[in-house]
Amino acid sequence: MADTNKVALITGGAKGIGKGIALDLAAQGWSVAFCYRTSIEEAQTTALAITEKGGLGLPLWCDVSDPAKATDVVKQVELAWGRIDALIHCAGPYHRVNLLDETPEGWQEMFDHNLHPIFYLSRAAAEGMKARKSGRIITFSMANADQMVAQPEVTAHYIAKAGVLILTKTLAKLLAPHGITVNAISPGFIDSGSAPPGELAGIAKRIPAGYIGEVKDTVAAVRFLLSEDARYVNGANIQISGGWGI
Repeated sequence: MADTNKVALITGGAKGIGKGIALDLAAQGWSVAFCYRTSIEEAQTTALAITEKGGLGLPLWCDVSDPAKATDVVKQVELAWGRIDALIHCAGPYHRVNLLDETPEGWQEMFDHNLHPIFYLSRAAAEGMKARKSGRIITFSMANADQMVAQPEVTAHYIAKAGVLILTKTLAKLLAPHGITVNAISPGFIDSGSAPPGELAGIAKRIPAGYIGEVKDTVAAVRFLLSEDARYVNGANIQISGGWGI
């Protein structure tokens, strides 16, 4: 059944996993607003694809690391469509550098783009969700972020993703009385186009399932968390990793 009155806001929705989620929701009749920061051409392509899938697309440039801009983008969507039923945090850039070679700017960037926007956007979107007594918030962590292991090459990114899990659980506890669920998805190695081909080469043998995941695997988890079947799932962390990182 098409959710013709449902509205989603997706950060990082112009490409990769975010785009896959946007197109899946569009096929169900959702109106989909999505943020992008640098992917202008991809955003235009995704907006067109959303329309072709039968949904309404609204691409919005936004640097969600800026608290004022993050709050404003929520207001833009609510002004355009009157509501936000699902807030999906897909933005999560990373860089690979040894911790001892990391710069203060690079360190801060990982938190500014992976952790802090979840606080800014969720706080802003929660107001309307609370008023309607319904809403879904989905965050993205990483498959082994709950293991608390050393990560010499992606240290700040890893710490930020561990923080995402704590923030997710905290939001879930605070917002549950208002009919809102907040859950995390933690992908492992997904062929989403974000990782260099060389980085994925040879990884499959380290994954118990024996293969790299696809965007559709993550999309399926999002579809479940947004469904009525998941109405009592709150504060969960769903691993999409083929058994890697557990």
